Amino acid sequence: MKNIIHSVHFIILILLFVNISFSQTNQNEDPYLWLEEINGDKAIEWVKGQNFISAEMIEESPLFDSLYKRFLASYNDQNKIAYPNLVGQYVYNLWKDENNQQGVWRRILIEDYLNKKSNWEIILDLDILSKKENKNWVYKGVEWLKPQNERCLLYLSDGGSDKNYMREFNVKTKDFESDGFNHTESKDGASWLDEKTILIYRDFGKGSITKSGFSRTVRKWERGTDIEKAETIFEIDSTNMKASSAVFNNGESIHAFLINDNISTLEYYYLKNTELVKLSFPADALLYGVFKNEMLLLLRSDWKLDNDIYKTGSFISLNINDNIKGKLSVRPIYLPNDRSSFFDVAVSKDFITLNIMEDVQNRLLKYTFQKNMWIAENIDVPKLGSIRLIASDMQSNNMFFTYNNLITSTTLYALNLNKTQAIKTLKKAFNANNLEVHQYFASSKDGTGIPYFIVHQKNIKLNGNNPTIISAYGGFNRAIQPNYDEKVGLAWLERGGVYVIANIRGGGEYGPSWHKAAIKGNRQNAFDDLFAVTEDLISRNITSPKKLGLIGGSNGGLLA
Repeated sequence: MKNIIHSVHFIILILLFVNISFSQTNQNEDPYLWLEEINGDKAIEWVKGQNFISAEMIEESPLFDSLYKRFLASYNDQNKIAYPNLVGQYVYNLWKDENNQQGVWRRILIEDYLNKKSNWEIILDLDILSKKENKNWVYKGVEWLKPQNERCLLYLSDGGSDKNYMREFNVKTKDFESDGFNHTESKDGASWLDEKTILIYRDFGKGSITKSGFSRTVRKWERGTDIEKAETIFEIDSTNMKASSAVFNNGESIHAFLINDNISTLEYYYLKNTELVKLSFPADALLYGVFKNEMLLLLRSDWKLDNDIYKTGSFISLNINDNIKGKLSVRPIYLPNDRSSFFDVAVSKDFITLNIMEDVQNRLLKYTFQKNMWIAENIDVPKLGSIRLIASDMQSNNMFFTYNNLITSTTLYALNLNKTQAIKTLKKAFNANNLEVHQYFASSKDGTGIPYFIVHQKNIKLNGNNPTIISAYGGFNRAIQPNYDEKVGLAWLERGGVYVIANIRGGGEYGPSWHKAAIKGNRQNAFDDLFAVTEDLISRNITSPKKLGLIGGSNGGLLA
């Protein structure tokens, strides 16, 4: 319920902001400029006041108490999935419930996890640590020293802010290293080179932060030395967004990269001993990982190389050793068409798993690298739904993924070289027996087909009188998938409402080209796409303008 209240608050704030913006006649005399200070006392008090109005209105609804109780029961259900994080021979998990609000960080052997045992070993109790240190610690991730996997850089945030404290932790002793690699509150992180050395990119004081508020330098920090004396090995212009590092270590080889991130373009450098070598590939390509000395790259624009053209959205590999010598050895992995796109990749010891989308429906492909070629094998998975790659590790051949759709609760699957195994299925949060899901396509103003998913009662009356909510996003190359949503099911679908997910341009449903088709001067396409979906729903007599609503958050909130 808290999530729904927050969504309503956000939409109200956006509508108020838009109303204020259009009522202004002179920006220099803007009486609401204080709203730009998002952490200012006046702005925060104003938001609290609007939240109070919204909460009061929502809590007066006769449905509030019953829905609140059902939501709470669903969120506190002990039968939830303990989502895995693979580290060597162990599965790690952060478990939260009503008795462990900050979470218990724990682990179990992979074999025991696959056999559904419950002999978890507690590594760190964040509730106890918070009480002991008088903090409100929130787990923000971990960076492992491989291949031993005994030491790690643990990121903890006080209260959940976007800044974190970096603290070296030993899982063998289950304690922090007092003289380890520890750094005060800051954004960003670090990467291990070896047990005695890390590459750290954080706030080191004056001159070390970009105008965007992120790290401007990467330093090489040796164990036992003062951070102030750490050597700066990489520095970017303060107008760029962020400097960072990425190290890939599979236990046999180590590959270290330095990255100059300027949002739409990136520069990658390879750390060869003490020398930085700029890598040769398109500046807007994204590095997803390394597999057997092959860099895994997603192309976000066409790349013409000699007589070949690798189209936008292609997923390829480049040999590292060849590249640092100035030679381009391109190996295509996945080449999408107009109705498909790369979505994600998981790297294991002997194979990689690609999650691709075809008309916003996921499928999985397993690739092995043989004689300098990528060999694909289809993985049998359920259709008409959403698949997420959850965990993999470069030191093992285990990989985990989930499947769900709008009316089917989530199942966690394990995959290795030989088989796929269902591990656990979440309990159904709402009654979906009389619901059905369809995918339709609306024709936008310029003729582009816009996919959308719709879920409704099987016996729906096509009289234009069905209350309908459309959810849309259309931004930041993010694909909106037909996921199982207990809030929508409990509060809307069970009561006979119709729910629609509109996959408008600006998102990532069909790759980078789909995203670029609704940014900057083409932004109107996103609105035209949304209008096309609403018109298609009306033409099918599913709903009417008076029965139609729109919901969205963040970029979707602006759309609403």
